Amino acid sequence: MLNLHLSYKYLKLLVALICLSTIGCGQAQIPSKFIETQPPAKLSDEHSALNNAQNEFGVSIVDGQLKVKNVKEIDVCHLNTINGILTGIDRGEWGGKLLFEPSNKKLKTIEIKDGNIKGIFNFQGKIYFIEGLAHMSFSFGALYELDRNGDKFSYKKLIDFEDAPEAFTTYRDEMLVATHSNFYIVRNFQKELIFKDAFWYSLYPNSIAALNDQNIFMGIRGGIVKIDLTDKTFKFYKYQGN
Repeated sequence: MLNLHLSYKYLKLLVALICLSTIGCGQAQIPSKFIETQPPAKLSDEHSALNNAQNEFGVSIVDGQLKVKNVKEIDVCHLNTINGILTGIDRGEWGGKLLFEPSNKKLKTIEIKDGNIKGIFNFQGKIYFIEGLAHMSFSFGALYELDRNGDKFSYKKLIDFEDAPEAFTTYRDEMLVATHSNFYIVRNFQKELIFKDAFWYSLYPNSIAALNDQNIFMGIRGGIVKIDLTDKTFKFYKYQGN
């Protein structure tokens, strides 16, 4: 019995060590070229250096693992639908629009709405799009529901954001939205402000990837951010590579 007890004890210890060293217990491994760093104060020299960095990092979760890669600024988004493609265009201060391009090339493209379209996505059986603009002293945006009846489109505004949306993802039955300097959770189309006036002001969030509540990642200029929704904290990992 003693040997059996010891074997069980060592087995528990082995499992615990595996949990600490792998993603299987819900911990995502940060790539070695990203080092945890104190977030810079807004408009400081360190913040300015990040704003001028040449690297934009996008994040995703693939097979339960965090993937980080260099991305280019994205100003066009698409969503495939029945009989055509929805296209969103974001040209910043020069404007943008939401279009429907029919699969039948004999039919004309339909312009649905003017505005800087950040993303178009399916959620709970419906189509939504996010619009936003940050330029000089202006920063605003909104979430819309899109409805289609034949070749007719209509939309309605569901949520206003106090700041321009930059990146978003759907997570379980929620939406996670990173704006120019804030972070929101949207539940039942009610927004909850999680972080306000965060350091990523003017560091342009471009993507959000969720593994679990303790491992929410956001790609920004010059690094990545790890968010813990359980205690509402975040850590900044600055890119240190060449």
